[in-house]
Amino acid sequence: MPQFSTIRNEAGDSLPVASGGGGLAGLLEFVEHERGWLGDQLNTRGAALLRGFGLRTPAEFEVAARAVEPTLQNEYLGTSPRDALTPYVFSASELPPYYPIPQHCEMTFVKTPPRRLMFACLVAPQGGGGETPLCDMRTVAAELDPAVRERFERGGIRIIRNYGGPSGKGRFDLWQLKRWDELFQTTDRSAVEAKCAAEGVFTDLAWGPGDRLRLISEHDALRAHPETGVPVWFNHVQVFHLSTAAAELRRIYGRTGDLRSLGLWGFARVMTAVKRRSKGSEAQAMHCTHRGGREIAEADLEHVRDTIWRHLIAEPWQQGDMVVIDNAAVSHGRLPYRGPRQVVVAWA
Repeated sequence: MPQFSTIRNEAGDSLPVASGGGGLAGLLEFVEHERGWLGDQLNTRGAALLRGFGLRTPAEFEVAARAVEPTLQNEYLGTSPRDALTPYVFSASELPPYYPIPQHCEMTFVKTPPRRLMFACLVAPQGGGGETPLCDMRTVAAELDPAVRERFERGGIRIIRNYGGPSGKGRFDLWQLKRWDELFQTTDRSAVEAKCAAEGVFTDLAWGPGDRLRLISEHDALRAHPETGVPVWFNHVQVFHLSTAAAELRRIYGRTGDLRSLGLWGFARVMTAVKRRSKGSEAQAMHCTHRGGREIAEADLEHVRDTIWRHLIAEPWQQGDMVVIDNAAVSHGRLPYRGPRQVVVAWA
């Protein structure tokens, strides 16, 4: 029989846990008999941790993920580099382990973001860190200072992305994560233009010298949950803004006291200052402004980040863990780590 418990943080946020055993067969049996419990947790808390079932391989995880959500997807228009491990299972991120991934709901900037997101830990980090923190973005939206929230509601979010291309002649930039042919899985410019037109969010698409592509898209900062109508902080400003790396590393150092993060924080501050002085917003690899190009006040961004960090639940991974997330309500990220770690992802 599965055991049910709850993980809580200091702010009172909670993550429900179902513990069981029996490997993949035990997990499939749990999903079949406890589908009502899982649905209730996703509807109310937005996520659930399934622990102790001992998933071992990407193929096993795909079977488990499909039991939860039969219609998996594999098109990925995000910016984090990922490796395909099965037709529907990917590495969560191939970014270096020292690089923090800020909280975000998956692919908020596309026309139809995933409904469900599922992670599994196949190799748990032994050197500490490497958590995939979760945050209820409904709570974040509700707790933002009304004046800050109103400025984001009125100003919206404008995302600027400049990509290198397949020729490899783009300028080297630490903030650039992919080439445009990797993002769109094609070198056909007309296919890229057609895909962007279908998304319906881009206000500018421009091909530039050195085989580069600039994309600018506009989005609302908050989105009503598709089932309940509750406002959700649903955007990538805390990921794509130029100041993000330094802001996240400062908080990680404050949380962990990790000297590596302290050094990286200092480096990121210097690099951010150089980038601000050397090029405008339109030329940054990744950046966010309000609609119309007005820069977002740093104090407003810091307030958003503080609110998000106050409500993080950062449970250490155990080998075989699986997390199911309502992507329309709960965000995820990644804390730095050392040593081997394998976390995989699927979505529907």
